[in-house]
Amino acid sequence: MLFEKSLRAYYGKPQAKTLTLTDGKGLGVRVSVLGKMRFQFRYKINGQSKRIDLGDYPDLSLRQARDAMEECRTWLAQGYDPKIRRDMTRQESLAPVTVKQALDYWIKEYVEDNRSEPNTVRLQFAKHIYPYIGNYSLADTETRHWIECFDRIRRGDVKLGQKACPYSAGSVLQNAKQALRFCRVRRYAISHTLDDLIRTDVGSKQNTGERVLSDIELSELLHLINGRKMSFYMRYLCKFLVIYGARTREVRLSKFDEWDLDRGIWTVPKLHSKSRKVIIRPIPEEVKSIVEFLYRRHGQTGYLLGELKSVETVSGSGKKICGWLKHKESWTLHDIRRTFITRLNDLGVAPYIVEQLVAHELAGVMAIYNRSQYIPEKKAALDMWVERLELLADKPHNVSILKRTA
Repeated sequence: MLFEKSLRAYYGKPQAKTLTLTDGKGLGVRVSVLGKMRFQFRYKINGQSKRIDLGDYPDLSLRQARDAMEECRTWLAQGYDPKIRRDMTRQESLAPVTVKQALDYWIKEYVEDNRSEPNTVRLQFAKHIYPYIGNYSLADTETRHWIECFDRIRRGDVKLGQKACPYSAGSVLQNAKQALRFCRVRRYAISHTLDDLIRTDVGSKQNTGERVLSDIELSELLHLINGRKMSFYMRYLCKFLVIYGARTREVRLSKFDEWDLDRGIWTVPKLHSKSRKVIIRPIPEEVKSIVEFLYRRHGQTGYLLGELKSVETVSGSGKKICGWLKHKESWTLHDIRRTFITRLNDLGVAPYIVEQLVAHELAGVMAIYNRSQYIPEKKAALDMWVERLELLADKPHNVSILKRTA
């Protein structure tokens, strides 16, 4: 067994020849003719002798060398070649995966192909995570570092002009947990710092939406759509949201080549669908004239609404509408979709037809075996709905929801 005293006796002293001093369990120290000393671990795999240089004395103490030896013996017992494992560990330490690299890896390898709004996730991390811990080594990042980010979202930041967003804090946590799990399963990077956290630890769950516009509110919205207060883009976006109960992204991303006016079919492609499934909707006769008008106006752009606006821009514009109408209870563009679903059910449309129109998954056995698109039934439901909208629009203001406005 070696001692620090004996090592010091050899260190820096010229030797007649190279020496190897042993400590036991495969650990030894090689002394050169110049008195330089290097710790080594010797072992065998399948009868073949191997060795690893652990470090030079006195930069590496005898105690540290013994700890490194025990680590190598553990790897060997687990069936790993200690030299390869040590090289990999050193590489991870010298060039660790950062928080940003891990989250970006998840976005590139999973989110872009499986989420309907990958850019929203990307912007979410860019705003709330990257500026604060993005450059931290993921392996060294502690739970408290993440919680500081989540608390900043939950409480808001007056200096940065950010409002308190408890729901967003929970959403960022959920996305970050999925990202770290994805990296862990693929062995890209390992971290368990978020495993014990749940949404309510850092924020709150989103309240289940209940807002449905009344007939009066819907009538006032129809009048606003046909006025000049909103931009051309928002007027027509809202028209299609009211008529179809579609998700905002389905209209925002819609291109003219999705609209087959000869067959009377609007086909939403997988990439524009939240469920990543093709959505097929009939085009009422009255709606065809709107599409034809839009094509004459800006068909060369390719986009139904003439341009592609960001989610944030559309959402911000949508929030102003309720204020303009001075409705006592606030609502969002998504509540137009809930209104559509509720009103069609009130009109006696079969629930499974309504679910197909808004691209919800059918329940039970029907979801597995039923592949019918129910085009005639959906067409009849939309025709009835458009007729209802005409009555609501005509009531106080003598205007039409299908009226073309410049």
